[in-house]
Amino acid sequence: MSKINIPSRAMLTTLGGAGLLPLLAATPNQKPLNIVYIMSDDHTQQVISSYDQRFGITTPNIDRIAREGILFTNSFVANSISGPSRACMLTGKHSHKNGFRNNSDRFDGNQQTMPKLLQTAGYQTALVGKWHLASNPTGFDYWEILPGQGDYYSPVMYTKDEKKTYPGQYVSDLITDKSINWLEHRQKDKPFCLFVHHKAVHRNFMAKSTDLRAFENKTYPYPDNLFDDYKGRQAAAEQEMSLAKDYDFVYDLKMNLTPDTKSPLSGMFNPSDSTGTYGRMNALEKAAWNEVYDSIKTDFISRNLKGEELVKWKYQRYIKDYLKTVKAMDDNIGRLLDYLEANNLLENTLIVYTSDQGFYMGEHGWFDKRFMYEESLRTPLVMRLPAKYNAHGKATEMIQNIDHAPTFLEIAGAKVPSDIQGESYLPILKGKHLKKARKALYYHFYEFPAEHMVKRHYGIRTERYKLIHFYNDIDTWELYDLKKDPSEMNNLIENPGYGKKIKQLKKQLWKLQVQYDDPIRMKYPL
Repeated sequence: MSKINIPSRAMLTTLGGAGLLPLLAATPNQKPLNIVYIMSDDHTQQVISSYDQRFGITTPNIDRIAREGILFTNSFVANSISGPSRACMLTGKHSHKNGFRNNSDRFDGNQQTMPKLLQTAGYQTALVGKWHLASNPTGFDYWEILPGQGDYYSPVMYTKDEKKTYPGQYVSDLITDKSINWLEHRQKDKPFCLFVHHKAVHRNFMAKSTDLRAFENKTYPYPDNLFDDYKGRQAAAEQEMSLAKDYDFVYDLKMNLTPDTKSPLSGMFNPSDSTGTYGRMNALEKAAWNEVYDSIKTDFISRNLKGEELVKWKYQRYIKDYLKTVKAMDDNIGRLLDYLEANNLLENTLIVYTSDQGFYMGEHGWFDKRFMYEESLRTPLVMRLPAKYNAHGKATEMIQNIDHAPTFLEIAGAKVPSDIQGESYLPILKGKHLKKARKALYYHFYEFPAEHMVKRHYGIRTERYKLIHFYNDIDTWELYDLKKDPSEMNNLIENPGYGKKIKQLKKQLWKLQVQYDDPIRMKYPL
């Protein structure tokens, strides 16, 4: 059940006895609610202080959104990889229905999307930042996006009319500048939905030059399963996203250890390449960069680390660079919140912060995402509600990123098309419980063979159990009891004591595949 603070009887009386029903849907005496949807890339719950305190860091501006609204403790994605996740959000449909299964696909902009339906409902729509769907955006009155993944330093952005480089700018600052500029020049008499899509915190992690020394004096705790041996989990053993083996000394650790490095990614730090990561920096940025990373490189060489000690060193570098990159994004979320407050927009605007998926912070010895295991299946989701509404606290219902589309459409007073597969969580925002809370969610990952070589798989997650089927070039099943084994280390699929539960879960999984009309589905009956 949701743990939402329900208003007192006195408060209900003050609100005319209607509870929190006027929260979002507009009434004749109330302006339609604006929506600001802030989405980062690969930002995981583990390093957001309103979710997790283990790293001793703070994300004050994301925390502000949670403190002044709702924090969803069970928010998940339908396909843990950037482009497909974004397509699920835009359409309210699983990947097999929106046609964008992996990052080599091209999004069909002619199809029905939530922004298009918001436009029909009278909303202005705008998108600024990362798009990553190959085709140009549709359904937006204004858009300005990064090409592909974009760059952290001196980024390029383009609209339908022009492509421009911004020398000396840092990408999180630039995206926020342009978002605020659109808010300044929008039609002030119409409701709006603004999508602010940050590049951060996508690998490789490139901090703002003024943040390069942040967190350097800290040592962070290691996950208990940093040295996972993947016993009983074939797909986990065969991936290529290991800190030990795959975290690159040049691309990730920012060290060209020898002039003739064999890393295929070494060119990004070639001083003579003006399009490479290093070459995009101005003189001050390069000086700050050299001062920090040259000293790290010198220290590393002197240590001559091997084995587990080398992995631990990589982990510390990984998490520090990651957190530094988070910092600039969180600072800019604060800038956007301050603008909304200064311009009297907070009290009629729903502010959403989320990520396109979670990320591994060394759990299982990994970086990246893709797997259906908890760290990448989960995604942060916090929402700030206008202060006059008293729906605050933690919501524990299972929410999936296909649910944003129907929710935003209901907020706008628009009809939700019957082919949208997500389920509106609007009652939670009204301080109520969902009448039919989701009992299980469906996941499907397609991108194999490809970068990181995570096997194709689909699965079901209930409140307690997770069942995964890896298919294509292998045929293996995995079962986890999340109550007893939250780190998902013990595959129970061969445990005879779970035979009945496995059969139940397979039947549930098949029903979800039929419900969502997935053409790739398990054989049933068993």
